[in-house]
Amino acid sequence: MDRILRRRDALRAELASQDVAALLVVDPSNVAYLTGFTGDSSYLLVGRDGRDMVLSDGRFTTQLEQECPGLEAYIRPNVQPMTKAVAEIAEKLRLPSLGFEASHLSVADFEAVKGELKSTSLAPTTGLVEKLRQIKDNEEVGLIREAVAIAQDAFLRLKRELKAGETEKEAADRLEAHMRALGATGTSFPSIVAVGVRAALPHARPTSETRIGDDDFVLIDWGACGRSYKSDLTRVVVTGNVTPKFEEVYGVVLEAQKRAVQAIRPGVKAQDVDAEARSYIEQAGFGRFFDHGLGHGIGMDVHEGPRLRRESPTILEPGMVVTVEPGIYLPEWGGVRIEDDVLVTPDGREVLSSLPKELDSVRA
Repeated sequence: MDRILRRRDALRAELASQDVAALLVVDPSNVAYLTGFTGDSSYLLVGRDGRDMVLSDGRFTTQLEQECPGLEAYIRPNVQPMTKAVAEIAEKLRLPSLGFEASHLSVADFEAVKGELKSTSLAPTTGLVEKLRQIKDNEEVGLIREAVAIAQDAFLRLKRELKAGETEKEAADRLEAHMRALGATGTSFPSIVAVGVRAALPHARPTSETRIGDDDFVLIDWGACGRSYKSDLTRVVVTGNVTPKFEEVYGVVLEAQKRAVQAIRPGVKAQDVDAEARSYIEQAGFGRFFDHGLGHGIGMDVHEGPRLRRESPTILEPGMVVTVEPGIYLPEWGGVRIEDDVLVTPDGREVLSSLPKELDSVRA
């Protein structure tokens, strides 16, 4: 059986507990996961009775035929809003109830669909497709590996080229150009290049004012989008002196990350992995300077399930791919974060990224 169809069948099994006749999938990543379609502006109807239909428009007729052979399609006229198309199909199929992705369908679109329906009730659902997406198959893991490899090669090129005087933005732009030149279809997110004190901002945006060499180190957080799947990595590069304070902070973050990675294996709670890193940072006296979750799932989206954070009861399973990214952020000094992408395997874990991170490797 086709792997894409197996995904829809797995979703169908989930629908049995939702008491709906079909599910309207509107999130673009979820639609792509369940169809293989790489376009946009399209919804997917997954029926409990085995009938599935993609709702799209004339721009994608040929693309749907090529990417989704055998999947029924409704091509709406260009004057028909998507909300009217949904209502028309639901009435035509005589669906007594229709589930929808409450986290992705806007209130305005919900009200528009509801206003058009005559005999179909709407029922909110959350996380049904996302739950399936947490477990990657071998092909998905392979695509993530490709994205990691592209990101790593691009970083090594940038690291060799870093020179004093160039701006954060110039370095970030070149890093992204390297990723595209190496085969990326884009970046996982806007790259972060933050010099010195600005590295205390976990999501600092590169500026055209701050320059490499204005401080002793620079934090770089980047990722490549390969064939629909993404990577997410962080390293700190020393461009000046390795000061005693930097050595202390970097050493704490590195050891915290190592402990968390070692804790990853099937059957472990996500919150316990977070605790491995967090407790070590707290014992070192930096607890209040680490105020975000340890990591997150990665795949078609750069942030997806499972979440490695406090009070996350998710049990890790083989096939999950997560980031492990502890950090310490000291106002008016800077920040250190180290991040790798990790696969949960049947008997433990595999770190998919291999860039050196020991202290003696961080010099530009």
